Amino acid sequence: MIIYDLSCDNAHTFEGWFRSAEDFEDQCQRGLVRCPQCDHAKVRRIPSAVAIGGHKPASESVSPAAKGSTGNSATALMPSSVELKTLYRQLVNAIVQGSEDVGTAFAEEARRIHYNEAPERAIRGQATPDECEALRDEGIEVLHLPVNKDDGIN
Repeated sequence: MIIYDLSCDNAHTFEGWFRSAEDFEDQCQRGLVRCPQCDHAKVRRIPSAVAIGGHKPASESVSPAAKGSTGNSATALMPSSVELKTLYRQLVNAIVQGSEDVGTAFAEEARRIHYNEAPERAIRGQATPDECEALRDEGIEVLHLPVNKDDGIN
């Protein structure tokens, strides 16, 4: 399996996993590799941050502890705040698209689903911190996900 760092013509970066370099080329030619943010089909490979970030000149002294047990060092770059906001927006959109809004009846409906009194499905809505804690005490898993009105992510 090969993992490539990719970018579209709109400068969105993302990762793609392929069986081989030929598989990547074949999928690109068939228009199967598309940007997950803008759906643009013109995609190219870009240098990996791990590959270019892990080399230091021999003249720099690095402590053995910093190198690790193998003596090799590698660096991974944190996504920028814009990339993190974009990922967060994608997560929220996926949750919204894949769930039913039950509004302020969230705690009640979560219990009904948990106790098989309502069909099992993904739901979202509003609950107080006390309601969330009570649900967790009953063994009902809930995720508190702050969602800004008007998305609030630019």
